Amino acid sequence: MAATSNNKRESSHLLPLPLPSTTSSEHPNNTIISKISHSRSSSRAGGRSTSGSVSSPAVESSSSNNNTTTTTTAPHRPHNHSSSPSISGLLSFLDRTLAGIAEPRVRSRQSLTRIVTGPGSGSESSAPASASGQPSPSSSGVLKKDPPSQPYSETDPSHPEPTHVGRSDQSKMHQTSSRLLRMTDDDRPFTKDFKDLFATLIVSLLPLSAHRVRLTKVEHTFLSEDAINNLGSLKFSQSNRMPDPKDPSRIVTTTTTTTFSMAKDMARSICQRFLEARFIESADGRYQQVYTMKSSVWQLTPKGISILDRFCSRNGIQQKQVAELVQSSLPQLVSLERDAQTDKLLTDRGTIEVIFRRFIGANGPNIKTSVSSADSDSLSDYKDGLTGVKMAAERKVGGKTFKDTFTGKAATDWLMDCSTTVDRRETIEIASLFVEYDLMEPVQQDRAHMSQYPSHNQFQPTKHAIYQVTAKGKDLVNGTIGRGRQSESEGLSSRSAGIAKDSNTQRLDKILNDPALRLLFRENLRETHCEENLSFYIDVDEFVRSCRAAIRAVQKSAPNAGSLDGIKEIMAQAYGIYNAFLAPGSPCELNIDHQLRNNLATRMTKAVGQDVAMIDTLHEVTTLFEDAQNAVFKLMASDSVPKFLRSPKYEQTLKNYDFDSIGNHPAPRAPERSQSRSNRK
Repeated sequence: MAATSNNKRESSHLLPLPLPSTTSSEHPNNTIISKISHSRSSSRAGGRSTSGSVSSPAVESSSSNNNTTTTTTAPHRPHNHSSSPSISGLLSFLDRTLAGIAEPRVRSRQSLTRIVTGPGSGSESSAPASASGQPSPSSSGVLKKDPPSQPYSETDPSHPEPTHVGRSDQSKMHQTSSRLLRMTDDDRPFTKDFKDLFATLIVSLLPLSAHRVRLTKVEHTFLSEDAINNLGSLKFSQSNRMPDPKDPSRIVTTTTTTTFSMAKDMARSICQRFLEARFIESADGRYQQVYTMKSSVWQLTPKGISILDRFCSRNGIQQKQVAELVQSSLPQLVSLERDAQTDKLLTDRGTIEVIFRRFIGANGPNIKTSVSSADSDSLSDYKDGLTGVKMAAERKVGGKTFKDTFTGKAATDWLMDCSTTVDRRETIEIASLFVEYDLMEPVQQDRAHMSQYPSHNQFQPTKHAIYQVTAKGKDLVNGTIGRGRQSESEGLSSRSAGIAKDSNTQRLDKILNDPALRLLFRENLRETHCEENLSFYIDVDEFVRSCRAAIRAVQKSAPNAGSLDGIKEIMAQAYGIYNAFLAPGSPCELNIDHQLRNNLATRMTKAVGQDVAMIDTLHEVTTLFEDAQNAVFKLMASDSVPKFLRSPKYEQTLKNYDFDSIGNHPAPRAPERSQSRSNRK
């Protein structure tokens, strides 16, 4: 269960100041600056809590019983652009602060951040507790000399450079690393970062108010300029307070802060991407393709609400309006998996068949009586995520009448609205595989589109391209055809090493090594309110791979600032996993052994080794994470797998996987890339 710090939430909206502009010529003007800080401090107090907070101001106060920190950043100065920004210029600066006790380090000028306590000076302060165990009078939520609130477009470009003010508080360590935002080969941000940016923006806009649209008041909406202004300075903080395992009278507080900053042109470009990804839509009920800079009113789509809900759940953000939005519209999206290295969708045949079943309709085809209704651009057709693609009962094409047809545009609209795709190109890829696997076929192709886009020879995403379900596709939906060839994609690491073999552990191995089964299994876990188990399992799997790659990179060459930044980044990733799943009171707290939880708390709350010594720390953390992963594997095998296999919802699909034979014959071993050292013989 998550405990939300109300005083932090309130103080995080005090001064809407934006972030500083870039001060280094090596970064292009059209950048997003993302700063992630992770810090650890200790004080004497009682209680434990985990809280998440998002704000658009650059002034944020994090308060606990005996430890108050106030951070103020200077305004962002927009750049002059001669042309529209390109997403290829999208950068992210990731600053991490790791737990430990050491003299604080402050980023040099290229950090693109300023920390100030008033006009013309900068510091990050931690007010000590008074002798009575309460915050001293000077440790108020916001310092008295905070700069005035103003839009970042109006700030003084001659603002002085930051200066570092030394700190006598030795109970807090500040250590940083940086990297560029990961971009895909097709020039878009990695999906996780993209979704986090969107959710952070929406939380900063809460509470969403009512706006008048064509003489009608529409609730839970926002204006174009509000989103663009807030994107100029976004800050998300997650704090975890828990007793020090070695001294319960002391409270250890770890805080992770992510800050995004960008110029207005880039902010508009990002909002356009949110619109294209179907996270937001026009509040006037009309299909709109362009995000205008001013006056337009926008609302969240059911897909956008789903992304917001997941973000808030994972980070312990409890907002009344988020709960209201979720109750009004929370679709059952098809959660597609992505390759951790490339961010490309996993499109093995089994997964494509699972998507196709949902595409036709979980409760039967979505047949419309008229062609105009089937081809309309209505924004409310797929609110629940279970309704199939809109089909026309009858359609005349080339003098012939065809039944149950749909357009290429309707297909891509469904895939955009009802799955976790974020780019139209991904929907075209999936629909093309529908055709390639003979699940649907063209009735009429769009020749003009094909001449313009030769690669779209199998599928065209237009209203002029007409498709119908094939006999094979109907058999698949009706359950009269077996599944396609086994997935060729790489599965997850086996956790069965060192665990007594039984039929359920072997079945779980089978599920974890098949993307299509993992997709269905995750859906079932969400319905039974224990999705965090699989999320943790996958996060640790990716963490271990990244950790080993980073360590190999350092060991291959002499340690330098660049290679050690990679190690620090992985260490910060470890704290992110710990704060989300393993810390006492964390938002997605897992059910693990008490001793293991104490071992994790002891390791994660003591000092982190400096530089090369941090590798030893990572080895220790990796071992503990894998032990927790083993515990979660056992829990899923004993509890979740039997429920999944007994679910009537998946009975028709699962019968094609021959689970009943497992236990009667030895199961093949899955690759054990992430075997815990505690289980090695």
